[in-house]
Amino acid sequence: MSKSSDADAALRGDTRPAGQPDGRPELAPRNHSTGRPEHERTRGRRGVTIASIGLVLFAVISAATAQVMLKHGMQIATSRAAQSGGSLALRAATSPWVLLGLVVFGVSAIAWLAALSRLPLSVAYPFNALGYLVILIASILVLHERANVLTWVGSLLVVSGLLIVVLSRP
Repeated sequence: MSKSSDADAALRGDTRPAGQPDGRPELAPRNHSTGRPEHERTRGRRGVTIASIGLVLFAVISAATAQVMLKHGMQIATSRAAQSGGSLALRAATSPWVLLGLVVFGVSAIAWLAALSRLPLSVAYPFNALGYLVILIASILVLHERANVLTWVGSLLVVSGLLIVVLSRP
């Protein structure tokens, strides 16, 4: 048997109010694609909170820190391999800085996954732009690299783009 439509109900003189099939009125408008009430959020689309932003920042800063550790470890491994004529791959694989950098990078990956479970990708991903700035500053202070004016301008433009994206969210 097929269900009767609302039009058939009107022809039969059905006096049940529109809404749920049992005649009870709906309490909240429903989302047409999910069937859930409009005010109910879907999984993975929670609101942006200070804790979720803190988690994203932790993930980005720890990933940038890991990159600096990896670079420092590779500098040491390269100089030791050049001095002793050994294998660069073996020196890198046994470098404490490289190993620690990989561990920190793993921690940042877990934090990133946790952040993605709490925020939409379109909100979380622009925060990766802060990694450029963190790495630029750390490469100057820790690795004693040089950065020219165009590098600074480019990095600041990227971070400005981050601010525009995040602050313009509806």
